[in-house]
Amino acid sequence: MLRRLAPALPLFLAACASDTGTPEIEPQSLPAPLQPGSHRHGHLTGLTVTELGEMFGSPSLQVREGPGLKLQYRGGGCVLDTYLYAPVDGRGVERVTHADARLSSGAATDVAGCEAAIEASR
Repeated sequence: MLRRLAPALPLFLAACASDTGTPEIEPQSLPAPLQPGSHRHGHLTGLTVTELGEMFGSPSLQVREGPGLKLQYRGGGCVLDTYLYAPVDGRGVERVTHADARLSSGAATDVAGCEAAIEASR
């Protein structure tokens, strides 16, 4: 059972950290909703759960972390973590505020390349 829980350990440790480090985005600073065919790799900020689903399909992992939502996508030899939060005023849908990418080996990689790899693997 410990082996099954080991991958979740970093998430638990991060949740216990004293510095939330969560960026807050003012509602007026959010970009316009994604238009079909208009996505540029490396520009996930502002996308909704629905828009991410249209691009990458169903997430491999979905975790509610306090007020935020982490969606993880895998494919093409990489892992893409997206972090979504509702606007500060609490009105509106959750949108991506940050994204990280890594290779399946755990080594960091660029978000744009990982996005392209996941889309190509669909």
